[in-house]
Amino acid sequence: MSPTFTVPVRRDRPRGSRSCHGHCKPLYSRPARGPSDEETKVSDRLGRPDRVRHPIFARFYQRVSAGLEVAGAAEHRARLLRDLTGRVVEVGAGNGLNFAHYPDTVTEVVAVEPEPYLRARATEATTRARARVTIRVVDGTATSLPLPDASVDAAVASLVLCSVPDQPAALAELRRVLRPGGELRFYEHVLATDARLARTQRRLDPIWTHMAGGCHVTRDTAAAIEHAGFTITECDRFPFEPGALAKLAAPHILGRATAPG
Repeated sequence: MSPTFTVPVRRDRPRGSRSCHGHCKPLYSRPARGPSDEETKVSDRLGRPDRVRHPIFARFYQRVSAGLEVAGAAEHRARLLRDLTGRVVEVGAGNGLNFAHYPDTVTEVVAVEPEPYLRARATEATTRARARVTIRVVDGTATSLPLPDASVDAAVASLVLCSVPDQPAALAELRRVLRPGGELRFYEHVLATDARLARTQRRLDPIWTHMAGGCHVTRDTAAAIEHAGFTITECDRFPFEPGALAKLAAPHILGRATAPG
């Protein structure tokens, strides 16, 4: 998650976009199905997910996230989820801010969130979301998803690949649960292409990580996605800087990639 400390209430559209190659209640009329026998076996095999608790940062994020949405993040989420279809896994669902943006062409969202406070907020969000989509909020981590192989049509990662302890393992796990040719949608803050800002990010990353629940500002996530075997088909880079201390995490990417097969 991308932390921010002061938030104005103006809208901030992405600037200078360019291509780069480089959380379980039913929602509206569709009843939420329980886990399948296969999913139960997978969950039992994996055991309980690693404990992830960031109680102070989770509450801070819950407080500031509404302002971030007004400042432009809601627009980014809408772009991220546009035209999705089928069954979707969302990894690191946070407090459920994506839920209102899923189109009704999505049949089910399995929203995985390990942090207890945020997972509770995400469960609440399923009752407020406007999308006519079944959303199941489940406990789990990015590296131990409680899903069988090749069981989802698309995966969504938004402001989470910055904070997973093992990014390559998380991307490999997304590949595992995606069907061949399935789609990964990503929205992340990343290492700057500007050398001066990148140096500052590297210098301050240890402090930022300590303050922000394990979030890093030095990850080249687009390169990591490609290294994991995905093919990036769309990737926009843009600055999103809704607060005075957010410059360190201003460089963002938003795009799509396909799994092999």
